[in-house]
Amino acid sequence: MMPQMQLTKVLVLSRYARRGPSSRIRTYQFLPFLAEAGFDVTVAPLLDDTYLTNRFGGRLPNPLAIIRAYLRRIAQLREARQFDLIWIEIELMPWLPPWFERWLLRLGIPMVVDYDDAWFHRYSQQPWWLVRRLLGPKINEIMRSATMIMAGNQYLADHAWAVGARDVRIVPTVVDTDRFLPAGTTETQRPQPSRPFTIGWIGSPASTGYLDRIRPVLTELVRNENNRLVLVGAADGWGTDLPAVLHPWSEDSEVDEVRNFDIGISPLTNGSVEQGKCGYKTLQYMACGLPVVVAPVGVHLDIVQSGTNGFFANSHDDWIDAIRILRDDPGRRVEMGRAARQLVEQSYSLKTWAPRLADLLCEAAGRPIMKIAA
Repeated sequence: MMPQMQLTKVLVLSRYARRGPSSRIRTYQFLPFLAEAGFDVTVAPLLDDTYLTNRFGGRLPNPLAIIRAYLRRIAQLREARQFDLIWIEIELMPWLPPWFERWLLRLGIPMVVDYDDAWFHRYSQQPWWLVRRLLGPKINEIMRSATMIMAGNQYLADHAWAVGARDVRIVPTVVDTDRFLPAGTTETQRPQPSRPFTIGWIGSPASTGYLDRIRPVLTELVRNENNRLVLVGAADGWGTDLPAVLHPWSEDSEVDEVRNFDIGISPLTNGSVEQGKCGYKTLQYMACGLPVVVAPVGVHLDIVQSGTNGFFANSHDDWIDAIRILRDDPGRRVEMGRAARQLVEQSYSLKTWAPRLADLLCEAAGRPIMKIAA
């Protein structure tokens, strides 16, 4: 009888609990697969869902709650020696120098750090000179010290290599294509009654500001034409003057919300921070079989094939023309939606990337995967 292989013990130090978009997408959705593949994963978020509820509601965080969160993380780090691998989202302590990352490095425990955003710019481009001086180099130092960097796109990977990271792997943000399905493919999705053509957006209050870039476009399409704008997870009150239909975001309803769109949109500014974004909302639309209209910025240039699964739009007229083309040609809309779904299934699906992620974690930890028999 073969001896049973010891499980690979991983401590996940995520920034948020499950409600946090980055933590949910980059970490939590992989956990069931990792458990089946022979990992013993302990998840220890820094900030809980109450913090995010307050933040998304426009309320200032409770300073005492933040202090408790930091003390809790210090207590979590005291248990680090029990694990084969530490998996960190971005950094251990936001707005503090990398003291704790340096301490982990001295322990000699393999450390994987994940980035799905250009956090190095968020410190280095701060308006306060003291923050830039103290924290501007922080993320670069963490990238150099980590056993492995997992970067959500090429821009992030290139930065990590440039600052001296030892090992950098691109792990794109992915979608669970067994959840995000085109309309009509599940028993819970009922045929929709006749309604106006629906332009949809999903996100968080923090990202709602990008919609301001195309407010005149949306105003023209919604006020003057028979189109409907639905915003899921937007900041309270945004777009009510258009008028837009605002729905709160929840994990339970997000799939059905997206399925009720006819197209999905993702406007962005063309800045250095935006180069680091990983296109999750665009992938959500495409997984549901929707063509997209997006800004030609960053990872959108890799995901979207303009004219095949969506359109790029820069100017006011670009946005108007692309949306009208998709509205007025249902056959083309369906064809482009199929192409969008196919791309996500092939290149950006959870089922494709979960085994690859497991391999990377095992490589970083220096341990083999323990396969669980079906």
